[in-house]
Amino acid sequence: MAEDARRGVLSATFRSLHHRNYRLFFFGQLASLIGTWMQTVAQLWLVYRLAGTGTDLGLVGFMGQFPVALMGPWGGVVADRFDRRRVLLVTQVLAMLIAAVMAALTLSGEVRIWHVYFLALSLGLVNGVDMPTRQSFVVDLVGKEDLSNAIALNSSIFNAARVLGPSLAGIVVAAVGEGVCFLLNALSFLFVIASLRAMRMEPRQRPERDRNIARSMVEGAVYVWSRPHIRAILIMIAVGSLTGMPYTVLLPIFAGSILNAGPLGLGLLSAAAGLGALCAALTLAARRSPRGLGAWVAAAACGFGLTLIGFSLSRNLLLSLVALTATGFCMVLMMAACNTLLQTFSPDHMRGRIMALFSMTFMGTAPFGAMLAGGLTDRIGAPWTVAGGGLLCLAAGLTMAASLPRLRRHARAEREGSRAPEA
Repeated sequence: MAEDARRGVLSATFRSLHHRNYRLFFFGQLASLIGTWMQTVAQLWLVYRLAGTGTDLGLVGFMGQFPVALMGPWGGVVADRFDRRRVLLVTQVLAMLIAAVMAALTLSGEVRIWHVYFLALSLGLVNGVDMPTRQSFVVDLVGKEDLSNAIALNSSIFNAARVLGPSLAGIVVAAVGEGVCFLLNALSFLFVIASLRAMRMEPRQRPERDRNIARSMVEGAVYVWSRPHIRAILIMIAVGSLTGMPYTVLLPIFAGSILNAGPLGLGLLSAAAGLGALCAALTLAARRSPRGLGAWVAAAACGFGLTLIGFSLSRNLLLSLVALTATGFCMVLMMAACNTLLQTFSPDHMRGRIMALFSMTFMGTAPFGAMLAGGLTDRIGAPWTVAGGGLLCLAAGLTMAASLPRLRRHARAEREGSRAPEA
């Protein structure tokens, strides 16, 4: 009986893999994301090696993420109006070309810090279209019944790659340098491109294309602003992304100057956060309903803040790895739960635009946080900067917890009109 129960849990956790198109997407993304995480860690170490300041680390983070805020509204309209699979094929090919250029410059020894800034900016522009399209593409693969499970599994492969990619990157950078990581990332895009081409998709009914694009953007923003429960989720994401997430761009300083662990230590720190994040994603995947996730968001935000403070205080590599594992768990539990709630509340005709706002909030505020954290690090040090961000995340989580009864009333009223589950 216990064996049957275990099988039931596994079947429920991975139920979205019963859909052929989602299976292709799942494994193609896993291969590609491992390469992406290798490039992310290698790029941070390259900037640290070329420049060595918190400001430069923050600036490259800004250049890579700020375009998502600029492109996000337009990217959401693209996701709602055009064939999402074809849009993703274009964005993945462009991302592959950017990685290939980065590899060529680094392997030839000609790379300069401005090259990294420019290519990070270029990739950010691509992601401004890719992210809302990829987020809203999931419902085309599994339907609404398995949507929450598919979102959680997407988060699980992202964070499985976050464990494997940085670990491999630390080894590769220490052995042969950053350029090989960029080359491997370029090659990894072939897997996701092949998986997209192999899908058999049903035609999707799309809005008329002659509608005014600016009006469509405004319509999405008004829809979100008029619904307090959706607005609160986006504010929670913004706070976490602005004040908590910048710890990721400061990891080279912790690995190099505070823990004296070098590029291998940087890979281990990133992988530890990814391990915790993977556990959080699988925890969410095992849930059968989004009901009650609002409380999870508040608790995870508080945990995110507390674990960031703990990491900032550590001067021991093993303790730092433990702290970052817990940090990754809380961070992804919060962000993935917010994503699930937003997709659950989104009507089909608004999904692309709402997920564009999610991408803008998540990625669009992060560059400002990275710039702020980089500047503060050069003045007060990385530990104090991370601790301050942790305190702000903790305060946001407590505020969210106090607001839950009011937000649930709004969600209930929305559900009665649109049959959306309660937060």
